[in-house]
Amino acid sequence: MQTDMKRTDRVILAIDLKSFYASVECLGRDMDPFTTPLVVADEDRGDGTIVLAASPFIKKEYGVKSRCRLYEVPKNIKGLIIAKPHMKRYLEVSADINSIYLDFVAEQDLFVYSIDESFLDVSEYLKIHHDTPISYAKKIIETIKSKTGLTVTCGIGKNMFMAKAAMDIEAKHKTDFLASWDYSDIPLHLWPISPLSKMWGIGQRLEKRLNDLGFYTVGDIAVSDPNYLKEKLGVIGEEIYYHSLGYDDALLQDTYVSNNHSLSVGQVLLRDYCYSEIPVVIRDMSIELSDRLFTCKSLANNFILYVGYKDHTGYGKKVSFFTPTDSAENIGKRLVEAFLSDPDTKNLYRQISIVALDIVPNDNYQGSLFEDYEGEKRIRTLEQTLVSIREKFGTVKALPCSALTLSSTFITRANQIGGHHA
Repeated sequence: MQTDMKRTDRVILAIDLKSFYASVECLGRDMDPFTTPLVVADEDRGDGTIVLAASPFIKKEYGVKSRCRLYEVPKNIKGLIIAKPHMKRYLEVSADINSIYLDFVAEQDLFVYSIDESFLDVSEYLKIHHDTPISYAKKIIETIKSKTGLTVTCGIGKNMFMAKAAMDIEAKHKTDFLASWDYSDIPLHLWPISPLSKMWGIGQRLEKRLNDLGFYTVGDIAVSDPNYLKEKLGVIGEEIYYHSLGYDDALLQDTYVSNNHSLSVGQVLLRDYCYSEIPVVIRDMSIELSDRLFTCKSLANNFILYVGYKDHTGYGKKVSFFTPTDSAENIGKRLVEAFLSDPDTKNLYRQISIVALDIVPNDNYQGSLFEDYEGEKRIRTLEQTLVSIREKFGTVKALPCSALTLSSTFITRANQIGGHHA
């Protein structure tokens, strides 16, 4: 990793919309997120459904955390509101926020990290507007507050990592939700951090590997040998070493191209499903994945089917095609065959996921001598027609007959965004 100060020394803002989903729900009810006990969760999915967000008030006063299960939320909280998710509304508000950012920076200086988090490179705007990093950040924060009512958390740093760390580690715990770091702040604020997974870029698996090597705080990493870390962990070892010193050579303007070429669909079923019902859901989801492949102009050679039991255990099956495909019929048929090959009629099922691996552009497709060319051509023409109808008129305008059965989730998911109520 390079540590060229000419490249790393920028003025980066990391901005997070505080308790985003919960705040949007509170404001939609003319309530203050900092005084309202509200969680965002779909009660129709049962008491085990995930809480997507919790208001700042309920987090502080009752210790309720986002991503917990609904049954973990105390039901005796006075005035408790359980708000059904409205994903379309959240996307609209997120778009409004991004429009505000573009009033302060050009498009190439904005990196949208997620629906509620973004990075802004304001290096070139401070002198023009006679601002300091803090005063410019406050202008953005106050504009968001006045136009949307939302409170944000902001970290300021010399690079993306430092800004993100300042936001996660310090700003979220300050009354004004704003923190600015320089390299001199790293030993004081970053090095004491433990467990290591609290640092951006370190997940639980990497944390365990680091613990096994004797690293328990970020400071332990900072005083280690980067060559040793690279030898033991690969390139990621060298990267986290430089991050522990506050260095990050990634430019916000750089285009990131993922090496992980895959697409996936998944869902948690709203009730217990028996063995005989699962093939219907697999075929429904194969259509959904096929549509995504078609829209991306892609094909895939390998597919993974994962089915989860009621007790949160489960298993996976892999199917491979001789030539890459995006055919819903072929994908669904092979995945159903894989599922039925290992009969388990006693267990109840609650989760299904399908992942398409080894994705290639569909212009790379070459036929095979082993294919029924005319038959495949008829299937492809039919499926392309169905995809076009769904794209133009809506998903439910071209649905399989199985979608009308009690086992199918096709129509329900057609009216959702990201697996949640639109």
